[in-house]
Formats: sequence, structure tokens, C-alpha cells
Amino acid sequence: MTNNALLDTSPLRQNVRLLGDTLGDVIRSTVGEELYQTIESIRQASKSATEREQTTALFNALQRLDSEQLLLISRGFAQFLNLANIADQHFTTSKSVSDHFGAYNRISSTIEDLSQSVSKASLAEAIANLHIDLVLTAHPTEITRRTLIHKHGEIHDCLSDLESGLADEARIQSRLADLIAQIWHTEEFLEQRPTPIDEARWSFAVIENSLWNAIPEFMRDLDAIARKFDLQLPPRTKPVVRLSSWIGGDRDGNPNVTAKVTRRVMIISRWQAADLINRDLEAIYEELSVTRATDDLRAEAADAREPYRAILKPLRDSVRRQRDELGAYIQDSVNPLPPVLFTADIIATLEKCRNSLSEVGLSAIGDGKLLDLVRRLESFGAHLVTLDVRQESTRHSDVINEITTALGLGDYTSWSEEDKQAFLKAEITNPRPLLPLDFAASEPCQEVIDTFRVIADTPREALGCYVISMAAEPSDVLAVQLLLKATGGPLDLPVSPLFETLDDLDGAPSTLDALLSDAEFRSRIDHSMVVMIGYSDSAKDAGMLSAGWAQYRAQEALLNICRSHNVSLQLFHGRGGTIGRGGAPAHQALLSQPPGSLEQGLRVTEQGEMIRVKLGLKPLASNTLGQYTSAILRGNLTPPPIPKPEWRELMNALADQACADYRSWVRDNPNFVEFFRQATPEPELASLPLGSRPARRRTGGGIETLRAIPWIFAWSQSRLVLPAWLGAGSALSAAVQNGKLAELREMRDQWPFFASRLSMLDMVYAKSDLVINSLYDDTLVREDLRSLGRDLRQQLGADIESLMEILDVDTLMASDPWGLESIGLRNVYTAPLNLVQIELLRRVRESESESVQRALMVSIAGVAAGMRNTG
Repeated sequence: MTNNALLDTSPLRQNVRLLGDTLGDVIRSTVGEELYQTIESIRQASKSATEREQTTALFNALQRLDSEQLLLISRGFAQFLNLANIADQHFTTSKSVSDHFGAYNRISSTIEDLSQSVSKASLAEAIANLHIDLVLTAHPTEITRRTLIHKHGEIHDCLSDLESGLADEARIQSRLADLIAQIWHTEEFLEQRPTPIDEARWSFAVIENSLWNAIPEFMRDLDAIARKFDLQLPPRTKPVVRLSSWIGGDRDGNPNVTAKVTRRVMIISRWQAADLINRDLEAIYEELSVTRATDDLRAEAADAREPYRAILKPLRDSVRRQRDELGAYIQDSVNPLPPVLFTADIIATLEKCRNSLSEVGLSAIGDGKLLDLVRRLESFGAHLVTLDVRQESTRHSDVINEITTALGLGDYTSWSEEDKQAFLKAEITNPRPLLPLDFAASEPCQEVIDTFRVIADTPREALGCYVISMAAEPSDVLAVQLLLKATGGPLDLPVSPLFETLDDLDGAPSTLDALLSDAEFRSRIDHSMVVMIGYSDSAKDAGMLSAGWAQYRAQEALLNICRSHNVSLQLFHGRGGTIGRGGAPAHQALLSQPPGSLEQGLRVTEQGEMIRVKLGLKPLASNTLGQYTSAILRGNLTPPPIPKPEWRELMNALADQACADYRSWVRDNPNFVEFFRQATPEPELASLPLGSRPARRRTGGGIETLRAIPWIFAWSQSRLVLPAWLGAGSALSAAVQNGKLAELREMRDQWPFFASRLSMLDMVYAKSDLVINSLYDDTLVREDLRSLGRDLRQQLGADIESLMEILDVDTLMASDPWGLESIGLRNVYTAPLNLVQIELLRRVRESESESVQRALMVSIAGVAAGMRNTG
């Protein structure tokens, strides 16, 4: 949603009312007038509950209801929030908003602004070098079933039809009633967790339903903008948009992703690509009945009456055959796997037709569906996505250790880092095979080797990066290169270390410098490197403010090191949807990065529910691409300022203080883990069938074993939203008390990085609710632990005051009044769901009733919809 307070939001309110009234009619006809009136009375009570006493009275009333009533109430409020979100998404993509903030207008406005200080040649080069690599991931944060997502899309289409004014209003309202009734009578959750294959199919559906059409339309917008500003674009060397994926390739902590799964996901991906390409070729073949062509094309077509059809028919037939044979193999692997179709071969045939059409004066035809398909192939390839493989660093060390032990060289894991590097470097260049003929690896290590063999058998154009999670040393990267070489894999595959914890981020520059100081390594990577910056685990490790500054410093240092070694660096951002996992408004997030960080384009994860929110509908995808493009152009052509030395000094002090304060709560308090598990629904989140990956890296342990997603998800549910602010506010408060207020305000006004931290805190604080959070503690937490919750809420209250002083405002989100109003409107429905959830958690922890469990899951989904994020 845009922050422009001048927009007319009356259409949004009208649609929210329409959908809410329709839902009310469905509920009334399904559960009866009495329960409907109960739900309505709860809504009214929530609307007027501005004091603790009123909220407590509402909670007491809810406690008297039975579990079946609480389930129906939860479903009513959760469904309303989902419908309100649909209305909000529709408003965001409606013509009235798109006229200001759609991709074309956003980018045009950016170009017009930049043209005041940047030459046409520089603008043209920046557009030609534009590169956005969206990496879809299957992190378990998508709480909405695929069948419900489809129905939500249908509701969006109905609202669009109403907006057009050309459709039969009565018919559309009847269809809305039909869809909302379907939603009400559909189970909210899957019976079982999705498999990695299920997750892959879901992501492919997003591509089919949205991105397949959004990307060529977006490219047409770029063409039109270039014409508008008379920009002569030089030839592009890489696609403007590229689709990559971790789904089926991310095995870090997910035992369900195996070598066999990775191979099968890539085959299904090939089938989906062939199916989509075939549809386009069918449409192009049907339209290209044109007879005018160049002599060369006529000769190749054996002087056929319709030469373009003659040229395209073999291509269409081969793609169709590829689709059918892949489908047969997927159904029964006894069928042969067909040879791979290569993107370049398909594009060459299409371009041959386009060139002929252009030469005979029919470029309008060549620049229609033919050009769209060329651009789709450039973005998606004949494999739909380039698949990344991700694995944790110690899994590679374990394999190398078994090999060195089998070779009689000793225990690799006990070697010094220098000895590891020396061995790995020597073996990478050694022409003899590394693996002994009779080598028998343990089952876990054999699985790693099998994965590398799948990589070796995969066409290079279908592979993205090999990502090493928990990377810390140069040997972590060299070990992967050695395993690639040992299994016949491509040594030019980018091996991307993922620096996640605070220590790893601080050590990243020395790690990269050690690698790049080796001329043979630089040659192997062709002077090009991809490094991934982790946002989730670093924030869980050190707190949001400290992690953010560590990420900034690491990126800055990595860029400088790569420049000194004449190596191009693409930074890969592992952002999640929430503030605690690096999430922020796209434009603001990109412009807050260090200068030069976008020179090689943007590579960023799109995770969980954010895939649906940002890319799930064609207009949403177009808007997202427009935001990224605008920010990349601004970031490269008018980079943000380099922070002043005194800002760095203050930022270092803030980060040290924030980290110490954060860890004093999370690590040093012996009661914190137990308090966390009692005060939030964290123990119950594991029962939600959200994704194929376990919530923990390993059983037992404390916060360090818990993944960042459930850590943030749980605190978001209880409305304390702790991971997004703990440590930051106390550090800022200490700086103010030390006389740094003027300098903090200068940083706020002149340094986008710091301004974005304050903006994120502003929004997080607005989403928190101290009264509701205290009811979680009072109801669920053992009495001897409740003081911890009281202290945290007291800290949050003080932090809010400090932030408002730095921002010089009297209320939170003063610069975004619509955003604040939107949170308030949602809270009317979210707050009762929180209160119902508290009571349901109490009941679940006392019994194992199936009806209570289901009601609890519905309340969790509803609160997530109200907060507009999960993990």
C-alpha cells in the first residue's frame, strides 16, 4: 500500500464494506442469527475498547464461550481480515493508484527526476544494465492454502470488473457471494505438511498465473519509457528479470530435500516451461499466416506459401514432444527422459522470424507475441527457473573428512584453516580423480555426493548458485569447488558463501580477501563473485539494529575488496518479509544500502507469503518490478551518501550497545527461553502444516537452535514483536541521554540507512500492543516468570518515547497517516483474534481436544492476516 495520504481511499473502504457485508450474510445463513450477532457484538466491543479495562472485559466474555463458538468467531474475523487484505491489494493495483505508483509511472517519474542531473547516455546504459534476479524460496511462512489463494484471486478479478463499470454489477455481486461461501466452507489448512514437490508446484503456479505475463508487459513499459525520453539503449548482456528458486534445492536443515527430490523438481520445472512455451508457440503459429518474408527465410522454408509457419512448425513440434515426454517420465520414470531443449536454440529460431519480419516492413508483427516469447525465454529459459542448491558448510567438511580418512591423510576437521586451504587448492588443480574407486561414504555424506552428481548431470543454464549457509572460512568455499570438480560438476558455477551471524558478517571481508588473493581462484570464477548476506539469523543473533549495521559494513568492505582484486561482486540479499528478517519497503530498503551495492544488479529472495503478496497477481508483480527498477536506477546513478566519520562512530556505539542489551535479555537471562515458550504460541506453531522444513535445525537447545521464522512468527502473534526492536530503542535512548540527539536527527535527515532503521522501528512499534501482550502473560505464563514480561513491556514503552523524540513527533507513524489508520482498522478484528488465541492456548495446554487445536490454528492464521506477515 502506498503511503501517499492524499489518495482517495473511498473505493477501498467501499470494497471492504462490500466484502464484509457479503461475508456477514454467509455467516448468518450458515451459523444462524444468534452467533452472527455474537460476532457482531464482539466487533463493536473491540471497536470501542480503547482502555485496558474494556479489553479485559471483552477477554472475560470470550473466555465464557465454548470451543466451537470460539472456532466460528475466529473463522469470521480471520476471513474478514483476508478479505480486507484482498481489497487493499486491489486498491494498490487499481487504475487510480497505478496512475501514480504503477511500474510505468513510477519508473517514468524516476527517469524524469534523474534526467535533471544525469546524461541521456548514462540513463540509457543504466537501463540496459538493469538486472533483477528474484529467488523464490519455500520458507514456511505461507499460511494460506493454494485453493484459497485461487479464490482470493477470483475475488480480486471481481473487484476489477466492478471498477471497470462495464460489467453486470448484480452478476458480480452474486459471484462474490458464491466465492466467499466457498471460502467459508473450505478447510483453512492442509491435512499434512506440503512436500518440497508440492512447494515447487505452488511456485510454478505463481509463475504461470502472474509472472509469465507480467515480465513481458514490464519490458514493454521499459521500451515505452526509453522512447518517451529518447534513450538509445545499448545491447543488453543479461536479462532484465531472471527467475531463480531455492524450492527443491534448499536442503539446509530440511531432510525432506534430497538429491532425488532436487532432480525431480528440475524435471517438473522443465515440463512446466515446455507447457508454457508450447502454448505461446501455438498462439504465434496461429497468427503468423503472413506470406511476406526475406529471400533467406523463404529459402530455409523451402519456398512454403506461409514461410513463418514452416519455420516454426518443427520448433513447436519439438517443444510439444518435450512436454509430452517429460509428462510421461513424471508419471512413470520407466519412460525415457527426453534430451534437453536449450533456450538459445529456441530464441535463434524466433529471432530469425523477427529479423525477416522487420526487413520486409512488418516489425509491428515481429515485436508482438514473438518478442514477448523471446523475453520470456530470456527470463525463464527452457527450465522455467535457475535452481540454487543450498547446504550447510559442515556437511561439506564431513564429506571431505571421510575422503581424507579413506585416503589415509587423517582427520580433515582437525586441521588448521591454512592446512585445509592448502589441501583443497592442490586437489582442485590435481588432474587425478579424488574419490577412490571403492570409496563408501556414510549415508549423510553419500547424500551430499549424490546432490553434487545431480548438479553435474544438469545443464548449466538450469543452475543458479551453490549457496553455503553458515559460511565462515575460505575453506568453506574451496570445499564446494573441490566437490564440484570431483563429481564432474561445472567449476564456473557461482559458489556463494552465506554470511549469517554477527561474527560471520564481521569476518566476511577477510574470508573473501583470502580467496581473491589466489590468482587461480580468481581465474576459476572468471573474476565474478556472488556473496549472500543473511538477514534472519544475524538479527536473531544480535538484534535488528546491530545486525543491520553489520550487514552494511560487510557489504561496504566486500565491495572494496572486490574492486581491489578487479572482481565484480553481486550481493545476494536473503531478506524475509518481516522487519526482523530484513523486510522493509523495497524502495527504501535498496536505497539504504552502501553506494555501489547495486552495480551488478539485484539478487534477492522472495520468501513464503511475500511471493503471493508481491508477485501473486500480475499487477502486483508489475508494481514490485517497478519499485525495484526505480530504486536500482537511483542507487546506481545517484548513490546514497557515504556516512560521515562521526556517524560511523556513533553507529558503532549504538550497535555495540544494542547487541549487548539484546543479548542480556535473550542469552544471559536463564529464564528467557522458558518465558518465551510460555508467553507465545511457539510450541504450537510446529503443528501448523506450513512447509516441508522443520521449525528447528535440531531438537532441544535454546533460541540458537530455533529458526528465525518461528522465532519472529511467535513474537508477532503475541503482539510484542520483540525481535524487531529489542536492543535498538535502549541504545538510541542512551545516545540521547549522552547528548547525541542533534547528531541522531542529522543522521535521520541525511543518511538513508539510518532513516530506514527509524522508519522500521516506527512501524513495528505501531503494530505492538502492550495491553494484549500483558494478557498473554497473565493467562499463560507461570507467575514467577511474569516479571520478565513486565520488564520487556516497560522497555518497549520507553523505547517508543525515545524514538518519537528522535523523530520529533507526537504520535507513531506521523509521516504515514494512512498506514497508521490501516493498522487501527485491522486491529478491530485482530485484537479479538488475539484474545481468542490466548484462551485457546490455555485450553490446548490443558487438553488435546481436536476442536480446540483447529480453533487455535485458525486464530494464528487470522492474527497473521491482521499483522500482514508471519515470519
